[in-house]
Amino acid sequence: MSDSTTSEAAQDNTPPTLPLAINLQYTKDLSFEVPRGAATFTTLQAPPQVGVNIDVQANRIEKDQDIYEVTLIVRTEATEAPAEGSDKPGPVVFIAELSYAAVVTLDNPPQEVIEPILLVEVPRLIFPFARAIISDVTRDGGFPPVVLQPIDFTALWHAKQAQNFPEPEGEA
Repeated sequence: MSDSTTSEAAQDNTPPTLPLAINLQYTKDLSFEVPRGAATFTTLQAPPQVGVNIDVQANRIEKDQDIYEVTLIVRTEATEAPAEGSDKPGPVVFIAELSYAAVVTLDNPPQEVIEPILLVEVPRLIFPFARAIISDVTRDGGFPPVVLQPIDFTALWHAKQAQNFPEPEGEA
């Protein structure tokens, strides 16, 4: 086999690269709160129930350039278990909110892939950093670390599209 054939075969197995460069990542906003202070630690008898909300936002930074800020917003809220026989949630144990952003440059992608790159691929790439920050801040706040499970950003993107474009009512 010639060298050029080997080279072509190697090129065929190479996955396509994304037309994307992550210029920088940063913590845009971080908040950790224990609303009841020390009383939380004296009354907490069981591990708190933790709820997680995640959102992704993308905004063009420069009007005439393909430079965007993509922000991954993570909000965790832990509550005590409800009192026996009550449907009301227990008191809030802690709230952690993080806006973790990346500034990205797109390199002339086809128009139809810009939104999936910004709302699926970039969040997928920056998620491990946001996950580590949430874990560290909850641990440093005196609680067991909140370890976020992997997120299906494609499903999140599709759900967001469905909210923005509801199906028309009536029969088809």
